[in-house]
Amino acid sequence: MTTYSRVLACGLAFLALGAPWCRAVELKVGRDAIQRTLKQQLFSGPNGRYYLKGNAQSACSVYADDAQLSFVRDRIVVRVKTHARLGKSMGGSCIGISLSPTAEVSLEPYGEGETIGFRDAQVEKVSDQRELNFLLSPFLSRQIPSSMKVNAADLLRKALVGSTVTSGYKVTLDRLKIHSMLIQDDNLVVDADGGLKVE
Repeated sequence: MTTYSRVLACGLAFLALGAPWCRAVELKVGRDAIQRTLKQQLFSGPNGRYYLKGNAQSACSVYADDAQLSFVRDRIVVRVKTHARLGKSMGGSCIGISLSPTAEVSLEPYGEGETIGFRDAQVEKVSDQRELNFLLSPFLSRQIPSSMKVNAADLLRKALVGSTVTSGYKVTLDRLKIHSMLIQDDNLVVDADGGLKVE
């Protein structure tokens, strides 16, 4: 049964019983949804790039792009491709070296209120170049987890928008409180209490 169907069934059952609250909501957030969130919140610059040094007009710059997310055991692994032109800017060109290593960080998901956050960032793979490593490590260990936030209540509210058309009932989410979450296959499974209203 899909999350939407479970929420709708729970709402209708509680409507029949005259109870206003529905508890023990299970929300499955797919890997693709979390990856989309990461790209929207962090890699939203031109061509999906995040500049660590310089910008698109800089002769010498360092940026990350092509963020790919995967689930490994109980952690989320974010892999980014980095592009570095290191050296000295002369006449609009960067005189030095170009590098394109892949870097990885793993994160632990956690819930707070109605928001899914990420903590305990562990840098799994960085560059062998000292200057590039100096730029990459803070980006991987601080900026990626602090930029990734998923509001689970908003996801559910968006899923319930079409409830009137499909069921004849208007189902709305009043509140959501996350209790726990775990990774199962290609989903982040969130257990929460939720308040639903059926009209």
